[in-house]
Amino acid sequence: MADPRAAEPALILRLATQDDLTQVVQLYRHLIPEEAPCNLNTAEASFTQLMQWHGSGIIVAEINGAIMASCTLVVIPNLTRGGKPYGLIENVVTHADARRTGLGRQVLHFAAEQEWAAGCYKVMLLTGTDRPDNHAFYAAAGFE
Repeated sequence: MADPRAAEPALILRLATQDDLTQVVQLYRHLIPEEAPCNLNTAEASFTQLMQWHGSGIIVAEINGAIMASCTLVVIPNLTRGGKPYGLIENVVTHADARRTGLGRQVLHFAAEQEWAAGCYKVMLLTGTDRPDNHAFYAAAGFE
């Protein structure tokens, strides 16, 4: 009899690398379908700049080699709270085929853990949408 665990997808939560940019840019089509994808040269330049900020990056959820969810995290230097930075999470997206599986929540929690580890005194999530289902998702994930 075959091992039932063998069919389970291998989930890896990690920081994106330059090699992931093509998949990340394509994933953003599930975030803003009406928008043309970012030019890969522009994406590479923005990614390089983002990686210069300590603690910042793009979190990806990879399943069997495919990036299925992502968010961007930025650690922002601060002159209050004893100089502790604060964290910002943006561009939260899950591939349409992987929605309602808990993957988005896992990405958000992993991102918040990274920001706490970077010494942030608070972590904020921004959204440009007013869709009630998005707000319900963020609230269920622990964000107000």
